Amino acid sequence: MSTLMVSISGIRGIIGDGLDPQTIVKYTSAYADFCGKGKIILGSDGRISGSMVKNIVEGTLIAKGNDVIDIGICPTPTVLFNVKKQKAVGGIQISASHNPNEWNALKLLNSNGEFMSPEENKLMLSLLENSQKNYAQWNKLGESIKYEKGLDDHIDSVLKIPFIEINKIRKRKFKVLLDCVNGAGAYSMPNFLKMLGCEVIEINCNKNGIFPRLPEPIPENLTQTMKAVKKHKADLGIVVDPDVDRLVLITEKGEPFGEENTIVQAIKFWLSKKKGNVVVNLSTTRGVDDVAKFYNCKVFRSPVGEANVVKKMKEVKAIIGGEGSGGVILPKAVFGRDALTGTVLLLQHLIEFGGTINELKKSLPQYFISKKKIEIGSKNPDEILDSLIKKYKDENINTDDGLRIDFEDHWVHFRKSNTEPIIRCIVEAKSIIEANNYTEKYFRELTKN
Repeated sequence: MSTLMVSISGIRGIIGDGLDPQTIVKYTSAYADFCGKGKIILGSDGRISGSMVKNIVEGTLIAKGNDVIDIGICPTPTVLFNVKKQKAVGGIQISASHNPNEWNALKLLNSNGEFMSPEENKLMLSLLENSQKNYAQWNKLGESIKYEKGLDDHIDSVLKIPFIEINKIRKRKFKVLLDCVNGAGAYSMPNFLKMLGCEVIEINCNKNGIFPRLPEPIPENLTQTMKAVKKHKADLGIVVDPDVDRLVLITEKGEPFGEENTIVQAIKFWLSKKKGNVVVNLSTTRGVDDVAKFYNCKVFRSPVGEANVVKKMKEVKAIIGGEGSGGVILPKAVFGRDALTGTVLLLQHLIEFGGTINELKKSLPQYFISKKKIEIGSKNPDEILDSLIKKYKDENINTDDGLRIDFEDHWVHFRKSNTEPIIRCIVEAKSIIEANNYTEKYFRELTKN
């Protein structure tokens, strides 16, 4: 069965089993029709199949009459940044994010340097059927232009973020253990940290595009990295996923800082400088609400997914946002998740906080999340969720993306899968024991329905 997955952010699949050349041509052609004539920025995360996919994408865009601005192997946020800076009609990042080696994907952006809105995505998909019928004539083909300063331009912008005191960060001389899983981070993060005066200990920073471990930066995949932080007596560990849009931190004790805490501390720092609205997704920690309340600021929640967060941020004119997976979105720099932005905010926060990263973690609201996939077999997930909505109708509920219910001492978010017969159940409470107990309670409720 083909692994091809089509979503609001683009297409992804296993090379040779879903993401084949014909599919790449088909979707790239429809995307070119959606963008119209003009420049399209092209980057990749450096994974092993990237050059093959890139050659097909580039050739297809040229055949459609679009000029391709090739910025090479770079973070996804670098592509977002360059679409806007260079006034391109679109941008494609060849990256399957945290998926393993055999996967790849096309991340498709609009002319604002953002992931497509649901409406834009629907329009592009409507063009698929006729997308391969209208290629350019021989004298109207596009051309490929290499632009070597795409990453430099992005970094320059990040270093100019307001309230960041580069000289103070440099004087602190942080000792950082850096793990880039041999992805695009290896091309960007070591130099970026050295520009910030850090002593950098590199692991998994080879430029071979082969991931040495499962690339999703979650604690169970980072056991060796966490040990290395302690062994090298680093001030902190920084881990990025292959396309550098997620920032995961490790304390000096070799323990997880917590993906949810990445966004909480970033929001805490930014709101301490400037008041405004905040947007996070429905599965992100309540710690964001506590921090925003302290600064008399409002939190708005969106469905899960970067495109949804960005859409809501624009609606409410949010000054910062993100997702609890380590994704920090600061429109001042890039209107998308960006680990480089997240890193500089963290280092400045640590300078002003004056303590260790472990002490910073303890200063944040303390919550614990439990996650469970619940098999529902042949049952209708919509009917199950409807029954829960009726049962908890008197509680504080949100149905923008599945069902989230907020109680005094915890919240729960139920989301159905579009690809498997499961419902995801995420619970956050004040202790991991409470979170697990509530997860079990909801598991029993769902399997009874």
